[in-house]
This record gives sequence, C-alpha cells and structure tokens, in this order.
Amino acid sequence: MWTFVWFVTTFLGGHDGLELTDRLTPKTFQGNPWGPAAYEARRVGTLPLIKFTPEMKQWQAWGKTNLRDGDILFRRGDARLVMGYFPFSKFLASVTNSRFSHTGQVGMEDGEPYVYDMTYSGVRRQALSVWILDNIGPFAVKRIRSDHSADAAKALAFCQEVYRRQVPFDFELHIDDRAFYCIELTEKCYRAAGVPLSEPVLLGDMERASEYPICMYLFQVFSPLRLDQPVFFPGNDRHGIWSCPLLETVYESPATNLARATSAH
Repeated sequence: MWTFVWFVTTFLGGHDGLELTDRLTPKTFQGNPWGPAAYEARRVGTLPLIKFTPEMKQWQAWGKTNLRDGDILFRRGDARLVMGYFPFSKFLASVTNSRFSHTGQVGMEDGEPYVYDMTYSGVRRQALSVWILDNIGPFAVKRIRSDHSADAAKALAFCQEVYRRQVPFDFELHIDDRAFYCIELTEKCYRAAGVPLSEPVLLGDMERASEYPICMYLFQVFSPLRLDQPVFFPGNDRHGIWSCPLLETVYESPATNLARATSAH
C-alpha cells in the first residue's frame, strides 16, 4: 500500500500527505523534523526556530496548568493517503467507532508541556502548542489513577528512551517491539511500567468494519495487513485505550478545531 501511495504521489503529483506540523520544517531538512537531530539543528541555527502564535501560546499555558507527566492525549488527526483523497485518520476513527485516531504522552520539562508520539517519520517530541496543530476534531486527556501515579513516570521514561533511540515507525502494525505505531507506543510505554491499558483487537473485528467492505478489501490487497491481525486502537467506552478502567478523564472536548496557525520561518 505504501509503495502504491509513494508511486501515485511522486509521479502523478497532488497532495503530499503531510500534516500541518510537518510543514513547519523546510523541505530541505532530511529525517525526523521533531527528532533529536532537528532540535540540535534548531539550537545551532541551521533550522529556524518555531515561533508561537497567540493561539499556540494559549495552548501552552493551558498545558502548564492542566497536564502532568504520563497523561495520554487523544486527538483526531488529518493524515491522508492517495494524493490526499483518502482521509486515513477519519477512516481509522470511523471504522473503529472512535472519536479519535491518534494518541501521545505528556512530559513536563522545565514546567513546559511536551508530547511524545510516533508518526511515519519516527518518534517525535513536540511542544503541546505544536502537537495540537494537527488536531482537526475532538481532543481529550486521560490520566492514570492516583494509586498508579508512580507508573506514569515509568511510562514517560520509556517514551523518552524510545525517542533517544529513534525507534522506527511500524508500517505493518505488528505488536512486537522492533518498531511502533502511534497507539502501540502509548500502550507499550505503560506496559513497560507493568500496567496494560488495553488488549489488541483483530482488524476484522473492528466495530464498524462490516460497513467498509471495499476499504477492508483494498487494505488486504495493497498492504501486508490481515483481518486476523491484532492491533491496538484509541477505542471507545467498550474497547481500546479509552476504555481502560485505570484511566480517568481529565478533559474532553466535544470538538476542538484549533485555528490553523502558521509559523514564520
């Protein structure tokens, strides 16, 4: 599937599949735009610093007041495939009957909220005010119960170590530890702390899979994914990380659609 998408995008033009935060780094930069090498490049001046808009500053201030280490952020992203015609994030949320398509973990560093997550470019570390730019719908925050607060620090330490090692993205959605996809990183960081948040769901058992027969068929034809393959999901009240009884809801919006702030390079 990814080879097909690359071929169509490269030779036929069209949407490049990038989300807003991907565009905050010049196209000439090679590698993970939110990895350790990119931060070093910004520090020495070979990459421009990100300038916060007033809206971004408001989000950063909100995070400083309301977030803690290990908090799990849920959002609806806008990742797209096939020249931008296929809204992958929306499809993922719909087929799993979830309001969300992506998760990240909070780390408070020098009093500022950062988010560790995984995308196709690798493990990222972004200021909350940057991370939230890729949200186009519902946004929520879950926190491990107070009797497991020590596990939040362990989960965050796992994310930070994976970030330092730049573990690659898992395009085949396996649940081993050789590579991670975004939801898997959230699940695995708490499992490393001894706290399983959810059990994987077979792709064929996704709650609304039967409503998307063409998409499900094409995924089997153009990708290595199988319907009997177990995958972790953001979920809802019945399955996935959202349903974990050890998590408490800190914040939940009906629909957060942050204005598309831009960055001056």
